[in-house]
Amino acid sequence: MAHEDKGHYAAKHNGQKINKTIAQKIKSLADDNCLTCASAHQIAKALNTTPLEIGIQIDLLEYRITQCQLGMFGYSHAHKKFDPNIEIDPRVNSQLDNAADNGRISCLECWNTATNLKIKKLDIGSSCEKKDIRIKPCQLGAF
Repeated sequence: MAHEDKGHYAAKHNGQKINKTIAQKIKSLADDNCLTCASAHQIAKALNTTPLEIGIQIDLLEYRITQCQLGMFGYSHAHKKFDPNIEIDPRVNSQLDNAADNGRISCLECWNTATNLKIKKLDIGSSCEKKDIRIKPCQLGAF
């Protein structure tokens, strides 16, 4: 959901209930009702659940997710964090071309590519942006 949907994130999860254990962990790491992508993934790992479940709980609490590790959203004034001058490594270029389907690639596939090629997730995000590849779906369900 977009910034203009602030305060209405829970609406996309009709009927779902807040998990008190997850909510407590989110609240303990949140700052001003915002939780970073990295913290959300840390919670998922610590509680042995999926990032999507953490994302749902963040929405139910009407918190915002910030600082996407791929640079897609949540960065103060610019909202996105991309390097427009990135020179795309041929290995990255090939991997993205192979993984993209109709101009889209999943967040998880981007993370796997970054891990496999031992590069920063932000560089993958910047490469996707430069190649006009949309990253969707988000592991946290933000988009």
